Amino acid sequence: MPLCAQYYLRGEVKDEKGKMLSNVKIYLHSKGTLPFSSGNSGSFGIPTNLPIDTITLIKEGYEKLRLAVNSKQPQTFVMKLSQTNSSLQKSKLSSVTKNLFRDKQFKFFTGDESYTTTIDNDFVPAAQYPETGFSLTVDRAAYSNIRRFINLGYQVPPDAVRIEEMLNYFALNDAPAHQTHAFTPATQVTTCPWNANSKLLLLTLEAPKIDVSAVPPSNLVFLVDVSGSMDKPNRLPLVQSALKLMVRNLRIQDTVSIVVYGGTIGVFMQPTSGDQKDKIIEAIDKLQAGGDTPGEGAIRMAYQLARSTFIPNGNNRVILATDGDFNVGQTSEKELEELIVSQRGFGIYLTCLGVGMGNYKDSKLETLAKKGNGNFAYLDHLKEAEKVLVTEFTKTLYAVANDAYLTVNFNPEFISNYRLIGFGNKEEAATDSTSELEGGEVGTGHIITAVFEITPTTNFNDKNNSIIADWQLQYKLPNSKKVQTLQFKSTNNTLALAQAPPPLQIATTLVMFGEMLKQSKFVRDVITWEQLINFAQQSIDNGDALQAELLQLIQKAAKIYSDKKRIKSR
Repeated sequence: MPLCAQYYLRGEVKDEKGKMLSNVKIYLHSKGTLPFSSGNSGSFGIPTNLPIDTITLIKEGYEKLRLAVNSKQPQTFVMKLSQTNSSLQKSKLSSVTKNLFRDKQFKFFTGDESYTTTIDNDFVPAAQYPETGFSLTVDRAAYSNIRRFINLGYQVPPDAVRIEEMLNYFALNDAPAHQTHAFTPATQVTTCPWNANSKLLLLTLEAPKIDVSAVPPSNLVFLVDVSGSMDKPNRLPLVQSALKLMVRNLRIQDTVSIVVYGGTIGVFMQPTSGDQKDKIIEAIDKLQAGGDTPGEGAIRMAYQLARSTFIPNGNNRVILATDGDFNVGQTSEKELEELIVSQRGFGIYLTCLGVGMGNYKDSKLETLAKKGNGNFAYLDHLKEAEKVLVTEFTKTLYAVANDAYLTVNFNPEFISNYRLIGFGNKEEAATDSTSELEGGEVGTGHIITAVFEITPTTNFNDKNNSIIADWQLQYKLPNSKKVQTLQFKSTNNTLALAQAPPPLQIATTLVMFGEMLKQSKFVRDVITWEQLINFAQQSIDNGDALQAELLQLIQKAAKIYSDKKRIKSR
């Protein structure tokens, strides 16, 4: 029997940017269907008896690579992102009204916390750029995080203030809740309290509201950070209490799993039916904190578990609860972004619950939620957990629209300039000419509010019904790739702000509050804290607990910022 020559094929696998790719599945024709894989360093070595063989490389999110290979020489293989993932990896914008210059920034001590550096939208000439757009989002984390800073007596870092999330926090609609299968829009023009030469254009958009009995079955994976940094009362214990509140809403058709990470990574509770509430709560109670934070590997495991119990046409979701302090594996926002992008194509949503202070990584959780086709909230106390996971359970966990965004076309005959308030862009995305508008996820029954400051032309007349803007909503239904559209118009229906519906007065209060906290150039030398308090007192319904709390926060912030100003002047 003749002897066969033996060769040892050595190689490495990279992406187009030169980054080594681990866990790439490798098939050699001479080995049949036996799979090999690249190691953590992206390299591999495979014995073969052929000097020339055929190799196939497969990795999720990348184009399959198949070619002839010389077994006698070391090889380098470059894998290209799939077309879908390549689009997802581009810089994404929250809005497309770009302003490449940052306003003056003020420095704040926030310990080891991190926030995404953003650029706010400036005025845009409607004659030159009549069309703009922005992503729809249900995120509300900024408001509860702002509340945490103010209640502790600190000024709020400007980049922690996202006005669109402050507006999201409140159900700004005075119409009775009703079940509908379509988005319901409404627009209103009012006077602008900080600029007599401007008007405010406010949009409210109510998402379709589905009957709770018609909510599809859920496949939920609780991904819980149990690392050493979570060993404080406002971290892991708060997360445990929050998840136990959420378990109340589970049904027999729902499935829950628990993955933990802290020192090691593991499946803490195998998939369990939602009617076994005592078993799930017992598992949650047993969680203990300790060790470092291997978040990357834990995210991979959670998604793998979610895929193994995937429910077609169901609500498949990973719920990550953490302070965001990943310190093992891929830890930068960019690396985490790429990791989540490679997972989102499986039809699994991501909800992030942030906790803690001092080392809270808001920027990382925001990145994960946006790239994971999901949402995120900040839990500063148990009442907030109850609001997010019980009172607003369906809004938080059941999407009725994906990749949702609005485009607005202003009529230059009536609008000279416009400024979208909130929806600031990451600094690197705003300066990247290849950036694209990124749509967001919208939960059932959620009410989105957006506010533009507009400068009327001389043709603008408060008493006519001229069409001042056309709107187009684009979105996809869950489990569908078909784009849905809704078109509507804004007419000149100007009301004095004092006569506007109460929800719009609250929206204006929130906008002014956010702009004051950001120390925005648009209100910095125009509105005083005393004026804001007076306006809020006239707008707020003290019988509404959330609105009453808002007034208290404004009053506390006024004292904090006024005291700091006095100290600085001395």
